[in-house]
Amino acid sequence: MKLAISVLTAVSLGLIFTARADQYSDLAAQGYRWVTINGPYACGEEEDVHRITTHHTDANELHMVEDVQCYYLVPGTIAQVIKEDPARGMSEVHLGSIITPLWTYTTFLSKHPVRDTHGVFETAESAGLIPTTDPTFVPGLPSDNAN
Repeated sequence: MKLAISVLTAVSLGLIFTARADQYSDLAAQGYRWVTINGPYACGEEEDVHRITTHHTDANELHMVEDVQCYYLVPGTIAQVIKEDPARGMSEVHLGSIITPLWTYTTFLSKHPVRDTHGVFETAESAGLIPTTDPTFVPGLPSDNAN
């Protein structure tokens, strides 16, 4: 009896991990990637990403963040890849909290989920990359005949 329970437990745990892997595999197949680096390595222009990574000093980082609009990447953040530049090893990505697309090195992104600072795997829905409600739905105004 203990053997049967152990086998059933092992099979059910295997199915749970397979379901989670499928969810993240599906996201990766749709072009989503997880950030693996911590730092100001996402910029509006490819040249700015190259400049901040090759000449990385505190003064240069401060200048780039203030004047050039480089953004900090945080490990575990999910990003949607819009375009790739294999010759330069860069990807144009969309992050849920930033409206404009940004460039970063493709090596800073992973097809495998990375836990965020809270220890969870971020998904496209939780990051705001996929709306959870119907954006075409506009609630009606209360009518004046409600009296």
